[in-house]
Amino acid sequence: MATGHRITIEQGDVRVRVVRDGQVLAESDRPLVLRETGCPVRYYLPAEDVRTELLTPSDTHTHCPFKGTASYWSLPGTADGTDRVWGYPDPKPEVAAIKGHLCFYDTEVVEDVS
Repeated sequence: MATGHRITIEQGDVRVRVVRDGQVLAESDRPLVLRETGCPVRYYLPAEDVRTELLTPSDTHTHCPFKGTASYWSLPGTADGTDRVWGYPDPKPEVAAIKGHLCFYDTEVVEDVS
């Protein structure tokens, strides 16, 4: 990683929920907490805890030099629902733990489950 750039991933001890337009899209008490230099804390949720049937794959892909290539999903039928969810299907080895997890822009901590 670049000098001064750091990514840490740890098992979270909080319950998180994603609600969009009144609908629960995801809820998990086993999120991964990713902290990256210069970025907000992000919660990566196991795909099994996400209502993936509500998501539509997007054509958008972005590349992060530290995590790899991200794929995106949209939330059809919601205001501003384009590219609100992403994941790294083949993350770099240093962040391999996030494989099989999805991240939302609109994640809220519901409760501490520790």
